[in-house]
Amino acid sequence: MSVVAPCAESDLRRTVLPNGLTVLSESMPGVRSVALGAWVRAASLHESADKMGVSHMLEHMVFKGTPTRSAKDLALALETLGGSLDAYTAREHTAYQAKVLDEHLPQAADVLADLIFRPTLRVGDLALEKKVVLEEISTVDDTPDDLVFELHNAQLWGNHPYGFSILGTRETVSALGQSDLRALHSRAYHPEQIVVAAAGNVEHDDFLEVLESTGWGEIPRGGLPAMKSPAPIVQAPAAMHFERETAQTHIVIGSAAFPHSDPRRYAMSMIGMLFGGGMSSRLFQRLREELGLAYSVYSFQSFHEDAGVHGVYIGTTPDSARAAVEAINAEMEKLSAESLSDEDLAAGKSQLKGQITLSLESPTSRMYRAAGVELYGEPYRTLDEVLALIDAISAETVAGICKTFYTPGGQTLVSLGPRAAA
Repeated sequence: MSVVAPCAESDLRRTVLPNGLTVLSESMPGVRSVALGAWVRAASLHESADKMGVSHMLEHMVFKGTPTRSAKDLALALETLGGSLDAYTAREHTAYQAKVLDEHLPQAADVLADLIFRPTLRVGDLALEKKVVLEEISTVDDTPDDLVFELHNAQLWGNHPYGFSILGTRETVSALGQSDLRALHSRAYHPEQIVVAAAGNVEHDDFLEVLESTGWGEIPRGGLPAMKSPAPIVQAPAAMHFERETAQTHIVIGSAAFPHSDPRRYAMSMIGMLFGGGMSSRLFQRLREELGLAYSVYSFQSFHEDAGVHGVYIGTTPDSARAAVEAINAEMEKLSAESLSDEDLAAGKSQLKGQITLSLESPTSRMYRAAGVELYGEPYRTLDEVLALIDAISAETVAGICKTFYTPGGQTLVSLGPRAAA
């Protein structure tokens, strides 16, 4: 076992087991719960077009049973203790998570190890689970404010996996076979390609003992390199409308941004928060309060390992869509040309620091932060260090981001809904 190393001056600890499993934990003695998660470095970013959705399908299928637990056993194992068990597939990784009372950490670790490393992946279960995933796809198709983001991703990234649907398509999901799931599991579900993180009322040495006693340290290495993805290729800015009989027209306006490792990330998050992050934001005040064009309007941003994306969503009546787009573009143009005032910059820093500080009172948020240190290869920073980085955001940095990323002509626009009456 490698030396247990503290990450900066904090309660975050890191250990790499002999089999390559990376383990991080952060102690929060004032709580009685533990959030535990395992991140597999395999997801939609690593898929080919014809296997789109295989990572998500595997995430579903591990819950169908193991040699010693049925699907029902897995569902009951933690819920009967008052805990929870969940999973999700993202662009870069697939995550499996549990939240339990501190005394039930061994049970959570045992259940996660069982379903991650020993799923049965039966053909009969796959036939049933395909129906479930196809229903999930139908849910997105019937939820236009979700679907418009899928369409925007496809338009922004083209044939790159960033433009793929994480769920897959009806055609690719229907074509998946047991061999596809087994191949992905054999390729990626190995200790050296997994990050385990815990936060809450947990001590690192005790946590390592729990992992050893529940078999995490006994899983052999896979001996394979990390999965790779092609370099992202951003498509030229464009506007695309998809006809759909809905009560509203749903619009996403956005463009590619920089990756998670970029030091401007906090500045971009702050700008997005001020621009469309809440009731006090420019978009909410202008589009909803002053013009009455929307109930829902907000900005968003995501930062991945090698790329990012940011933009604006709005849902409005078809006849108001053009006016809404014009108003958003006007606000973008103003932000691009004028940046933020000194007063807005000071207020934005205060707001962002408050949000981050409050979020870190949650064991789940601390767990995500711990995992992110390893998943994105960034140095661990204490809360005070993060707050200092926010305080250090300069007006010049903000002006550069506004000018580079908020120019209306550089955005890709996708709308979904009926065409406005002539």
